[in-house]
Amino acid sequence: MIINLLIKKNMKKLMIAALMLLGTSAAFAGDSEALKAILKAKTYSEAESLLKSGLSQLANDEEKAKAYNKMVDLAMEKVTKEQAVITQNQMAEQFKQGKVEPYDTVGFYEAAYNVVVNGIECNKYDQKPNDKGKVKPKFFDANKDRVQSCRIHLVNGGDVYRQKNDTETCLKYWSKFLKTENDPLLAAVDKKSEESFRAQIAFLAAYFALQKKQYEDVEMFSDFALNDSTYGKDALTLKLESMKSQLKTKEDTLAYAKKLEGLYQADPTNDVYFENLFSAYQGNKDAQTKLINDRLAKNPNDFMANADKGILAMNNNDADAAVESFKKAIAANPKNPAVLTYLGQCLNFQGGNAPDKASQKAKYEEAIKYLEKAKELDPNESQARWGYYLYQSYYGAYGADDPKTKAVEQYSK
Repeated sequence: MIINLLIKKNMKKLMIAALMLLGTSAAFAGDSEALKAILKAKTYSEAESLLKSGLSQLANDEEKAKAYNKMVDLAMEKVTKEQAVITQNQMAEQFKQGKVEPYDTVGFYEAAYNVVVNGIECNKYDQKPNDKGKVKPKFFDANKDRVQSCRIHLVNGGDVYRQKNDTETCLKYWSKFLKTENDPLLAAVDKKSEESFRAQIAFLAAYFALQKKQYEDVEMFSDFALNDSTYGKDALTLKLESMKSQLKTKEDTLAYAKKLEGLYQADPTNDVYFENLFSAYQGNKDAQTKLINDRLAKNPNDFMANADKGILAMNNNDADAAVESFKKAIAANPKNPAVLTYLGQCLNFQGGNAPDKASQKAKYEEAIKYLEKAKELDPNESQARWGYYLYQSYYGAYGADDPKTKAVEQYSK
């Protein structure tokens, strides 16, 4: 019995000693070998390779934060080096003194991109609780300023590649600029200076993203510009175009129309919502007619509603009603080549069905008036194919051999 008690007592002391030893080891544990290797790296590419292969070997979040901060340091060295040359060149050009030196444009903007990417990744780990459950970031203050300064460089970098027609690289930089605006690392950074160009960058980025069928990005980027007086309407058009491009089933189309209905009800004066809803109702004449009539009840002279009413009438082979609606639309907006062309087309049709030559000529000459205006506004027929109907109207009014007809004969084919 006594022996058993002595054994238990000494085992307890041994366990306590072992725990103390373990605690001592943890307290004085150094960096892992994987982190040491990363921290010794001399170049960004070397550190990047080591981090990719050794990320899982890093001991904890603190080590990961240190590793990504090292990446920021190395990328920032490149930014600082090239920025010094850029500044020197600017001074040389401004004061006409010194020599303008070449610099690594590609390397400069890619390094700025790497600062942003790694700075944000560093902060992700830097903000996690330590072993004691406390958050004590070590790199936040320094990196928020470095990341923001490089983030602004991405705007110019994107434009450099846009001018080279390299939309993929342009989109890479502008996407990162936009997507990091609300990142926690930059939450406290003053971004008022970005307001002068954010909407333009967002609109162009959305346009390039739509070309690449990156629909989620299109909608995200468009939202940055929706309230802008210059780019808002076009950004909304891109967003809706992105939504339409994703429609695959009848159910998708119905859901899209339902969503548009809600948007239009919330903003009933929005022409983009109205026109897209009219298109979404394609094949449902009752819904299209009701949409038009409801809008005309509020404003009988509304351009969009009268133009669409004319299109419905034209599709129903009712040229008289179409002409009436198109003339109301033109009275509201006399500079729309498409509606001018539709009106000329319908008048041309009326001319061909007029009861006598005098009436025919009068209708053809009226058509010519509107089609010539369409030609003036859209000389390359980029918005409306007015040429064929212009030739037909001259032909109907004056005959094939008249000089006026010959002058537009090129549009007869």
